[in-house]
Amino acid sequence: MTALRKMIGQAGYAAVMVAALAVLPAAAQSGKGDVVYVPTPQIVVDTMLEMVKVGPSDFVIDLGSGDGRIVITAAAKHGARGFGVDLDPVLLKMANQNAQKANVTDKVHFVEENLFKTDLSRATVITSYLLPEMNLRLRSRIMALKPGTRLVAHDYNFGEWDPDEQRELIVPEKKVGNPGISYVFAYIVPARVPGRWQSLMTIDGRETPFEFSFNQSFQEVDGKVEIRDRSLNLRGRLTGERIRLLAGGRDGVARHEFTGQVQGEQIKGTLAIGEGATRQQLPWVAKLVQRGELKRAADEP
Repeated sequence: MTALRKMIGQAGYAAVMVAALAVLPAAAQSGKGDVVYVPTPQIVVDTMLEMVKVGPSDFVIDLGSGDGRIVITAAAKHGARGFGVDLDPVLLKMANQNAQKANVTDKVHFVEENLFKTDLSRATVITSYLLPEMNLRLRSRIMALKPGTRLVAHDYNFGEWDPDEQRELIVPEKKVGNPGISYVFAYIVPARVPGRWQSLMTIDGRETPFEFSFNQSFQEVDGKVEIRDRSLNLRGRLTGERIRLLAGGRDGVARHEFTGQVQGEQIKGTLAIGEGATRQQLPWVAKLVQRGELKRAADEP
């Protein structure tokens, strides 16, 4: 590999590698650490970081960092800190040299490590360009991170975990995967709310108990809310720690919209009842009384 670089130069080497990989099916692109290096085009890097709104307060971990361009761009353009992991010592050397050239060695570094053993707890943002089976192996670890942690992936999604945002880019220089097109998938790790929650609210001068039963699959939530002697179906969604739930709104039952912030075993927010001129908005606090389990996805490894 090193001899080939010296013979044809870095640009020529990259071209040879891209051409070689273009004839391989995605499932066959395995090498040291289960993956062969394919660089992410810079326009895709910029889009990935923009989609998850990387900024100076972020700590970015790139899984399979190659020449380091994602973490280096996050530091140089957005002021973020972080590191990349890879198993190829040649790529790691290149990444650290590129960080020196970009004058960001005070913000980023690159380490030789198996990405499945990497400590992800410091990350506010995780980036990847990995094959689908690798994403599925990582998914449960990422879902267990702090709510609000952002994840952005190039070309391959995370199975039944629907992205919070996705884009399709025209990238003429891209020769692997779907040539000429890149897909970017952005996710936000949701808070965990499955189980029973209770509220006691004063509505029209009367104390009214609410009991919620939440089911959760990734960021999707459904279940029921019991209001005195009435049971309403609930459906909603989590965006990190933010939750929004809807119930009622038909069959003579006023629309109930619950919005709030999940804070461990408590949710604080508002309940809006009705619509239009009759809409009333009240403070809402719910407390966890019994923890439930997340639904297991059909493609969970």
